[in-house]
Amino acid sequence: MNSAMNNHVCLITGGTRGIGRETARALAMNGATVVIIGRDGSRTDSTVRSLISETGNPSVSALVGDLSIQSEIVRVADEFKSRHDRLNVLVNNAGGIFYERQVSGDGIEMTFALNHLGYFRLTHELRGILVASGSARVVSVSSGAHQMARINFDDLQGEQNYRGWRAYSKSKLANVLFTVELARQLAGTGVTANALHPGFVASNFGMSGAHSPVRSIWMRVARLFARSPERGAQTSIYLASSPEVDGVTGLYFSDSKPVPPSAAGRDLAAAKRLWVVTAGMCGLGNSNNDHGHAHGH
Repeated sequence: MNSAMNNHVCLITGGTRGIGRETARALAMNGATVVIIGRDGSRTDSTVRSLISETGNPSVSALVGDLSIQSEIVRVADEFKSRHDRLNVLVNNAGGIFYERQVSGDGIEMTFALNHLGYFRLTHELRGILVASGSARVVSVSSGAHQMARINFDDLQGEQNYRGWRAYSKSKLANVLFTVELARQLAGTGVTANALHPGFVASNFGMSGAHSPVRSIWMRVARLFARSPERGAQTSIYLASSPEVDGVTGLYFSDSKPVPPSAAGRDLAAAKRLWVVTAGMCGLGNSNNDHGHAHGH
């Protein structure tokens, strides 16, 4: 264990497996105080124990909550704030792909609820403590899949023609647009916001919904060519910890380098509109800190 991040508090969602766990492990190895969020209490407990033994860092803990449900996000954020007086790094990592359309406990299409609203609402709830920490980073795991997506504001929840991969790609574009607008709003606060593509990673991701034989065979073959979670986590770790990206904000990274997102991912008007619509879906009204009124036209 080294001491590069000794005074840093880092919060990682989806930290019990895959790239979230690898990110948590690397930050703990760097001496950070690491908090993971997971859905399953016994799995988060065992992950915490193994991370402590692997890294020799006793400052690893967990919060348990379902980040597809708004009230759970608020509760988890409140628990975090009751235990910690600062937050230097927030890694929005928890996500999923759902091949059949399903809805969250709030009645919102599950991909959008978990992959986009989860990032948005948790960051909203922790915005005050991020800003108060003086110098902080919000790192949001997106995907190259965003390149194939367009945001259809008339059908954000895939009610008209649901396809699992399309819904996933759209949620990953939403992550890019969220990052662009968040960076704009946080300019001058000392808090940066960046998004990233981890590469196609060999984890259990996407397997849970792979019911059809063809789909599960395709996933198994694809995994032969995939990155390990350790390699997939490298860009998350870089954005969370490297001094090279101090003050760098509003960008999209792949292989630890900034690359342009799709044209749709650079649409500033769409980013603002999505922010307003999302805030409404979260029951927050217009939650940005700008003066005046934003309209979703």
